[in-house]
Amino acid sequence: MSPASHLPPLVVEVTRGDRLESRHEVDVAIVDADGRLVRAHGDAHRDVMPRSACKPVQALPLVTTGAADAFSLGNVELALACASHDGEPGHVSAVRAWLGRLGLDADALACGSHLPMHEGSAADMVAAGDTPDQTHNNCSGKHVGFLTVLRHLDLPLDGYLDPSHPLHADHVTPALAEACGVDLDSQVPGIDGCGIPVWSVPLDGLAGAWAGLGSAAANAPATRLLDAMRAEPFHVAGSDRTCTRIIRAASGSAVVKTGAEGVFCAALPASGLGLGLKVRDGARRAADAAVLHLLTDLGCLPDDGPELLRNRAGTIVGQVRVT
Repeated sequence: MSPASHLPPLVVEVTRGDRLESRHEVDVAIVDADGRLVRAHGDAHRDVMPRSACKPVQALPLVTTGAADAFSLGNVELALACASHDGEPGHVSAVRAWLGRLGLDADALACGSHLPMHEGSAADMVAAGDTPDQTHNNCSGKHVGFLTVLRHLDLPLDGYLDPSHPLHADHVTPALAEACGVDLDSQVPGIDGCGIPVWSVPLDGLAGAWAGLGSAAANAPATRLLDAMRAEPFHVAGSDRTCTRIIRAASGSAVVKTGAEGVFCAALPASGLGLGLKVRDGARRAADAAVLHLLTDLGCLPDDGPELLRNRAGTIVGQVRVT
C-alpha cells in the first residue's frame, strides 16, 4: 500500500440475531520506522489523548536515567511500569514488593484506589471485607516507576502529579513529545484517570511513537521495555485481558497496549510498523475488535473470525465484526 493510501474509517458492527444493534467508526494510522504513513483509515491525523496507550513511552525515563538498573528491576517491574493491570493478587504483590525496594508503601502513590478490575479478585475482596488501596489501581505500576526515577535522581516525591514537576517537565513529557514528533510547549494538559498530565497528539504521531519503540536497537531502552512486555504479558494487563491475550498469541510479532476511550496501539518489530487507532465514540469493545482485525490482516495473529456474543446461558446471540 502506498504512503498516500487513505481508506474510509473501519466500521465495527455489533449484531443481535440478524439485526445490527450498534455501529462504531474507527480512525487508524499505520506508520513505518521512517515515520511515513503507510495506511490510514478515516482521519489518521486527528488529535487523540493516548491515555494508557502511551505508557511504554512514559516508562522510557525509568531506563534512560539509570533508575531501572540502580534498583535492579527485572521484566516484571518493567512490564508493570507499562501496564494497566487488573489488580489481581499477582499484580498487587509485585507492586508492593517493588515499593518495598524503594522504602515506600502504598501511601506514596498519588494515583488513588479502586477495586480490582478483575471481577473475581474484586469479588474476593468484597467477600473478605477488605478495602482496596493504591496498589490495586490499574496504573500503580506506572506510578511506582515514576517514584523509582524520583528516588534515583533524588527529586521530591511530593507533587509528582503536577506537569511542572521535574519528573514530567524534564523527563516524561519530553519523552512523549520526542516520540510522537510534536511540540507540547503551548499545550495545557488535561488530567488522566490516575492524576498525571495527559496530552493531545496526532494519531499518526502516536503510531510513529510505537513504530519507534518497535524498531529501536537491540540494546535500546525501548527494546528493553517491549521485551519485558513480551516476557510478562500477564503483568501488562491480566488473566483474560485483550492486551495479554494478543501479546501471547502474537509470539513476539506484536506488542500492544490499550488506552481509555477507545485507543489501542501496537508495535510490530519485525516490520518496523507502528499502529494507532481511536474509536470515535470511545467504545472499548470496538477498539479490541479493530486491533484484532488489523493485526490479523498484518499477519501477526491467526484469523479466528468475528467475536461471538453469548447470553448468560451460553447461547450465541450475535457477533462483533469489522467491515
